[in-house]
Amino acid sequence: MSKADPSNLTRAQYEFLSDLIPEPKKGGRHREVDMWEVLNAIFYVLYEGIQWRALPSDFPVWQTVYTYFRNWRKDGRWLHIHDSLREWTRIDIERHPSPSEAIIDSQSLKSAAMVSQSIGFDSGKKIKGRKRFMTVDTLGLVLRVLVTAANVGERSGGKLVLKRVKQSGNQVYRLTTIWVDGGFDGEPFMQWVMDFCRWIVQVVVRPQKTKGFILLKKRWVVERTFGWLMGCRRLVRDYELLPESETFVYLAMIRIMVRRLA
Repeated sequence: MSKADPSNLTRAQYEFLSDLIPEPKKGGRHREVDMWEVLNAIFYVLYEGIQWRALPSDFPVWQTVYTYFRNWRKDGRWLHIHDSLREWTRIDIERHPSPSEAIIDSQSLKSAAMVSQSIGFDSGKKIKGRKRFMTVDTLGLVLRVLVTAANVGERSGGKLVLKRVKQSGNQVYRLTTIWVDGGFDGEPFMQWVMDFCRWIVQVVVRPQKTKGFILLKKRWVVERTFGWLMGCRRLVRDYELLPESETFVYLAMIRIMVRRLA
C-alpha cells in the first residue's frame, strides 16, 4: 500500500487477527492477494463511507475486496471473528466470557435515495428508512444486531433480535437479565422473554418532570455503542441494497476490539 489511512490495521493488529482468517481452500487457486490489504480496504469502505467501486487504486481491485466481504458474510466468518474477539475482550479485562446482563435498544436511520426494499416510516422519530435493534453486554460490546424497516415496532423487533441472541448458545449461557427502555415495556413482551428465553426484563424509564440530559441506569451503555458506530460514515445512513448493513456493524466492532486487544 502506498499510504497509511487512519482506518488501516497496524501490522501488530493484523498479526493478532490473522489466526481468525481462513486459509485458502485446498485444491483451489493460489491466493495472490495480501489479506492485510483486503482487510484494510474493507475497513476503508466502512470508515469513509465510499462505494466499493470508488476504492483507491492503492488497494486491491474492488471486485476482489467485495468478494471476500460478501463470501465471509454468507458463510458466517465475520460473525465468528466478532464473537471470538468479544470473548477475548471480556477475558482481557477479567470478565467472564459469557455476560449475565444485556441491554437492548433501537436506532432509526434514514435510508439512501436508491434504497427501496425493506424500508418504512418511524412515526415516532419521523424518519423514513430502517431501524437497528441492538443488544449489547454491560461493556457495550454487541451481542447481536437486527436491521428491519423503520416501521417495525419495538416489541416485535425486540423479539426477533433476542431470538438471535438466544440462538448464539453457549456464548450467552449465563445471561439472566435484559435491560430495556419504556418502548419495550408491556406484559406480553416481558412474558414472551420469560417463556422463550428464560430471561427477566428490567425496564428503565426516564423520571417524570425532568429536563435535559440524564444518565439512565444501564441504558447509557447501548447509547454509547450507537455513538461508536456513528464514527463510521457507512453506518450514519443505511446505503445497502442487499442485507449487508448488519455485517458493517459487526465490522465496526471488530475494528474497535482488535485495536484494544492488540
